[in-house]
Amino acid sequence: MKILSWNLNGLKSAMQKGLMDIISSAEYDILAFQEIKNDGRNLPLEITMSGYNITVNPAVKAGYSGTMTMSKFKPVSVSTELSMDEGRVLNVEMENFYFLNCYFPNSRRDLSRLDLKMDFNNRFMEYCLELDKKKPLIICGDFNVAHEEIDIARPADNHNSAGFTDSERQWFSRFLDSGFVDTFRIFHKEGGMYSWWSYMNRARERNIGWRIDYFVVSRRIRERVRSSEVLGDITGSDHAPIFLEIDL
Repeated sequence: MKILSWNLNGLKSAMQKGLMDIISSAEYDILAFQEIKNDGRNLPLEITMSGYNITVNPAVKAGYSGTMTMSKFKPVSVSTELSMDEGRVLNVEMENFYFLNCYFPNSRRDLSRLDLKMDFNNRFMEYCLELDKKKPLIICGDFNVAHEEIDIARPADNHNSAGFTDSERQWFSRFLDSGFVDTFRIFHKEGGMYSWWSYMNRARERNIGWRIDYFVVSRRIRERVRSSEVLGDITGSDHAPIFLEIDL
């Protein structure tokens, strides 16, 4: 099974920058997109005619946030709990696993949303632990946190910045310790590989980035993971897509 996850920073914008080439390739069994900024009622015809089963969890606020999952498999069920009216979590239940497409809140530059984010994070972990009792989980998306110092180009300059606070990073450690695996780190132990770059100061060109997009799986299916990569050569957003190959 091949899965791609990508924070698009706007579906309309990504469609103008080659997104349809990825979709129409039919290479992926599941496509998970975050920050689609679309209400799901006016999807481009090319997407609705793509042959995929499509589920959308839009934000209440127009042009903001939202998640969309496209799958070659027909879902058993779909749930949008924990979404905060912002389309944050789209849980598509498959026959043998739960697939969670997530766009975590940003704690903001002034950390004014840090408490809200930590509450969301804690509820998300409880939710995942309950689901994991029934079926294994594949979780993907923009977690809006760089977990370790090797996940950010300039850790010393960003300590206590949004997405690199101690509380956010410690939560991610607790989450993994509770029974989950950051699949990228199964295969890559080194730094310098990021999934998001600021649009300012040629950050992507200089590789001054953060790894904040993840594929996380239940620990008991760790051995089924075949590959986990950041597809940094694909442009079209301030995020790079990430890729997972797994036997399920």
